[in-house]
Amino acid sequence: MDVAVEVSCSPRCHHKLPVIIDASIVQPAFGMWLACRTHPAYNGPSTCCGAIDRSLSPGIFTVMCYNVLCDKYATRQMYGYCPSWALEWDYRKKGILDEIRHYSADIISLQEVETDQFYNFFLPELKQDGYDGIFSPKSRAKTMSESERKYVDGCAIFFRSAKFSLVKEHLIEFNQLAMANSEGSDNMLNRVMPKDNIGLAALLKTKEAAWENGVPTDSSTLAQPILVCTAHIHWDPEFCDVKLIQTMMLSNELKSIMEDSARTLRLSGQKDNVQLLLCGDFNSLPDSGVVEFLSAGRVSSEHRDFKELGYASSLRRMPGSEHEFTHNFKLASAYSEDIMPYTNYTFDFKGIIDYIFYSKQSMTPLGLLGPLSQDWFREHKVVGCPHPHIPSDHFPLLVELEMYPPSASSNGLIGRR
Repeated sequence: MDVAVEVSCSPRCHHKLPVIIDASIVQPAFGMWLACRTHPAYNGPSTCCGAIDRSLSPGIFTVMCYNVLCDKYATRQMYGYCPSWALEWDYRKKGILDEIRHYSADIISLQEVETDQFYNFFLPELKQDGYDGIFSPKSRAKTMSESERKYVDGCAIFFRSAKFSLVKEHLIEFNQLAMANSEGSDNMLNRVMPKDNIGLAALLKTKEAAWENGVPTDSSTLAQPILVCTAHIHWDPEFCDVKLIQTMMLSNELKSIMEDSARTLRLSGQKDNVQLLLCGDFNSLPDSGVVEFLSAGRVSSEHRDFKELGYASSLRRMPGSEHEFTHNFKLASAYSEDIMPYTNYTFDFKGIIDYIFYSKQSMTPLGLLGPLSQDWFREHKVVGCPHPHIPSDHFPLLVELEMYPPSASSNGLIGRR
């Protein structure tokens, strides 16, 4: 029999459409769109830095973060509860692309994208929809033949070319940074350096179409620079020290990139207050040192995640003091546990490990994509993903952000207090 189910529309369409589908193959409704200002977790716009001029017109854009589960990891050994035909890439890629197109985000951050699939699937498909994109595989690709390299996964960033232009792209290789900071620590060489995870950053500038509520009266504000970074941090729970150090190295590199970018923009007479968006699969729970460091701007040098492995000497170049490591970004996570109980959903593990962090100095979340219906999981006895109707073991995150032009002195970094 046919039944009507409610499916949330895209972020800017705040009503629901009844869709008639075959009840024998009922799919989960897309996650509910939650308006932040009516959600109990929303605390109102941040005014902690006093940097937002709310008399100016804001820009509004949406950001998606999604680990798509690359083909070589989607095995029956790993996901035995999923039918083999539903693990095939030719099947899953259609569902992944459908989700990306359904939500139609202005900025899309993807992890576990295979090199060949970026160039021969994602990029050509999304170019048809008005996107451009950048990609880098994990560092191991450099050591491989061309035929092997195409199967190496990495990170991708897509952006709607009507709203943003690409200024410059940056690759952050954690194994290279670990080698450069390995002095005095065998653990840095033996535990951190062998992991070839990466971060990828795109310095974008807004175009007129990004300012939907009216073009800023100050013409210099029109081309607002935004550094969009995606990262895929090491997965193994036994290496929580590696996760934290990779994240600290990422933060330090982003600081250098933002300072260099601001200097270059300033010399060419352009707006230099670069704002930061940081998205990715951090493979870290909300109570981890990784999330504490990114959210609070500091983490103790004796944090349990360092596992008492004596990294102090090799991390002395990192910002901070003898007792803690710090960063000067003022970041907030768009999602919290009360909104999204898990972003990764498998038989063995269900938890939050994917995040979208935004600059509190200039951005405010307007809405979020909520979780899939628990009733649907129970009714269809879904013990884990992927599933015939859910193409990855991760769920996409989506946030709509309102961005006010920051003050002239604000460059996405804050001074020490």
